[in-house]
Amino acid sequence: MLRRIALSKLPQRVAQSFYAPVNLHLCQLRAMHITGEKMSYAANQQTLMVTRMLEEFLVSSEVHESQRGGLTRPPKISEPEIIELCSHYKHLEKDAKMEFLQAIGQKCGVDHNAVLRICKNMKQQQEKGDGALLQAEAKLHQSLIPHYSLLFQQVSRTFDGVKFLMDLRADIMELLQDSPRNDHYLRALNQTLKEMLSHWFCAGLLNMQQITWQSSCDMLQKISEYEAVVPVRSWLDLKQRVGPYRRCFVFTHSAMPTEPIVVLHSALMKDIPNNLQEIIGNRLGKMGDEIEPTQQQEELDNTQAAIFYSISSTQAGLKGVDLGNYLIKSVVQRLQRDFPHLTVFSSMSPIPGFKDWLSQEIAKHLRGSHMVYPLLTKKELETLHELAGKPSELPLQTLKRLLVTSHWLHSDKLVEFLKEPMMRLCARYLYAEKHRGHALDPVANFHLHNGAVMWRMNWLADTSPRGMTQSCGIMCNFRYFLDTTIQNSRMYTENRHIEASEQVLDLVAKSGMPVTGNAPGVSKKSNL
Repeated sequence: MLRRIALSKLPQRVAQSFYAPVNLHLCQLRAMHITGEKMSYAANQQTLMVTRMLEEFLVSSEVHESQRGGLTRPPKISEPEIIELCSHYKHLEKDAKMEFLQAIGQKCGVDHNAVLRICKNMKQQQEKGDGALLQAEAKLHQSLIPHYSLLFQQVSRTFDGVKFLMDLRADIMELLQDSPRNDHYLRALNQTLKEMLSHWFCAGLLNMQQITWQSSCDMLQKISEYEAVVPVRSWLDLKQRVGPYRRCFVFTHSAMPTEPIVVLHSALMKDIPNNLQEIIGNRLGKMGDEIEPTQQQEELDNTQAAIFYSISSTQAGLKGVDLGNYLIKSVVQRLQRDFPHLTVFSSMSPIPGFKDWLSQEIAKHLRGSHMVYPLLTKKELETLHELAGKPSELPLQTLKRLLVTSHWLHSDKLVEFLKEPMMRLCARYLYAEKHRGHALDPVANFHLHNGAVMWRMNWLADTSPRGMTQSCGIMCNFRYFLDTTIQNSRMYTENRHIEASEQVLDLVAKSGMPVTGNAPGVSKKSNL
């Protein structure tokens, strides 16, 4: 662990500057690194150079502030110094990163005194007329821009600078998970970076490209590594996903053209499938070896449906920046252009939060908490105890045990029995369980925000270990009716209304939950 040693005195010019506190912190960091037990001589020299550079930048900033009334931005750091700063940060340990970011956030942010002075002067400027008021507002706007935002802008102009800032925000979000909730400066840093990245990564500045087996090995490798929904099992598996009857599209950015930002896998099929296996297939031979996919010629005359079975955001630093929505819309437009006969657009979506939610609900019942809506009927509890219960075990304890092991998948009787209650509970989870008024499940919330219809629940659609762990094998189709997606999205965003099919609403009704929500009514769509 690195140790902090307080310095007794700083140069007078630094101590009197507006940024003296951060200079003190940087000097402490310098001393901390110099005496750190794990720091090498080269690392010490690098730390000294970086801290000196920042000290000079902050002192120069104070001079500009005093000369120009606090309205001009601090002078630029040279590009070699920016590169050195970024390189230094990358080699810091987690605790040192926290120290560094907290210092930047606290002492290189907004000058609160300057903001208060301008605010106090606003009434006087208003009396002078619109011109004076607009000028005062411009000064107020400028004073509210944190000083570290200029540093970030300068970083973004260097080679791989945008990628560095994305990774920096990922570090900040990780640190926020471990830091106290009142770490306001770190949160302000995160918000500033999010806003900057949102501007840089708007849909108009992104490039959509189709990935094929002829694409670069580097791009194919990254797509395989970043896949977060349906893990790629091998190169042969990846070859099929970019082969016949399959389309893979990515968003890239000009600042990092070899880095996929969002990846969307789609399958061209005759109809909406009810299980994932129809899409990814099974290429194991009789001896258990993997069979290479055949190079079949596409015959798309009977293909009517485009199924989006995986969409992955690859950059943790872009969390909260909505890009998947734009990629789906762009892909739909591309597919409609290439295949005008396509009329059905749907997802084949996992339900990542269902099993955890159900386990928590079972625990609440077992603790004796008052629950308005029971999980299982009395008859179902009795049947479950008969099929898999132990003498001293409550039926819900039996269900909890079955969910932990997933051994019930090997019993035809349990598979048949559990289908109705599990489908009912999963529909309740997707439709009725909310977080701040929106669907609790993140995948459902994503598609509903995009204007999709909660179309069909599919029993044992994904029996892989991942599928069983997340949702007991259940998956959901979210269907996009292109003529109503905007209306559906607005109803969901403004009124918390979920558009759902007859199958889903019937399952929700069987769970005892209301199906009208906050909307004036729910139109049932047949999914047959």
